[in-house]
Amino acid sequence: MKPIFIAIPLLIASSLAQADNSCGKVTIADMNWSSASLIANIDRFILEKGYGCEAELVPGDTMPTGTAMIEKGEPDIAPEMWSNSMKDALDKGVAEKRLRFAGQSLSDGGEEGFWVPQYMVDKDPSLATIEGVIKSAAMFKHPEDPEKSAFYGCPAGWNCQISSGNLFTALKLKDKGFDLIDPGSGAGLSGSIAKAYARQEPWFGYYWAPTAVLGKYKMVKVDFGSGVDKEEFINCSSKEDCLEPKVTMYPPSLVQTLTTESFAARSPAAYEYLSKRSFKNEKMNELLAWMEDNQADGDVAMEYYLTNNKDNWMTWVPADVAEKVQKALDNL
Repeated sequence: MKPIFIAIPLLIASSLAQADNSCGKVTIADMNWSSASLIANIDRFILEKGYGCEAELVPGDTMPTGTAMIEKGEPDIAPEMWSNSMKDALDKGVAEKRLRFAGQSLSDGGEEGFWVPQYMVDKDPSLATIEGVIKSAAMFKHPEDPEKSAFYGCPAGWNCQISSGNLFTALKLKDKGFDLIDPGSGAGLSGSIAKAYARQEPWFGYYWAPTAVLGKYKMVKVDFGSGVDKEEFINCSSKEDCLEPKVTMYPPSLVQTLTTESFAARSPAAYEYLSKRSFKNEKMNELLAWMEDNQADGDVAMEYYLTNNKDNWMTWVPADVAEKVQKALDNL
């Protein structure tokens, strides 16, 4: 009987060790926009193949996913959460130990600004500044009124219409001959950039990143010379009732990976991976452009990214995990 009694503690210890290292079932929010879907698929593959998780993608969107994680404790992971959109609720969830922020999905944050094409700045570096743009206002031909210069704003009904309009006012662009053009839709705005690029013509307007458009068309964000006044932007520039907006660059939007506290506690190794997994906007712009050009969904783009960017993703995980993920890639 003695060998049996010796074996029992060994079995228990082995079982506990496996439980400590086990990731278990994990649900990941697959948000309904391309960058978030790509990141969700990358997380699914790495957690499944590298950490032994039973990973499942579930449909998600910012507000419903954040609310469900706070109230129901699921899904376990929201890979790309634009935190400012429900900041108070998320901060409360963290304070109550329901949620945990793992890290930044986009290391640069969500990026907004007024832009001009790279080819214009290559010819005249002053166009990277608002002073240079204003000085050369006559270059930016209005599509309908030859007496005015064109500034393409954010489409009507979008939140960014408020901030882009207020900053247009703060910069006194109307006094400099510019007309604020409503492109009518996101497609209309991106189409105006594509048209300008095809003809190598001047273009000046609002846009944001990460997007496929800024992956396809190299643009330069115009420097207002003001720096970022976050309080001004939050309290006035982004408000519809802002009567006297002041000049400020757009502050970056916080884009984070959110997990439930229960997931972070039970799967520390997987949580550590999520805390390191991050993308620069320039890289994400390129990936989104590739997805659009190849009509690729998040799953296809995941394989493309992991295959062609080993120098990036291998820094997020230990060597033994990287080896497992690479082996799984080789077998696809």
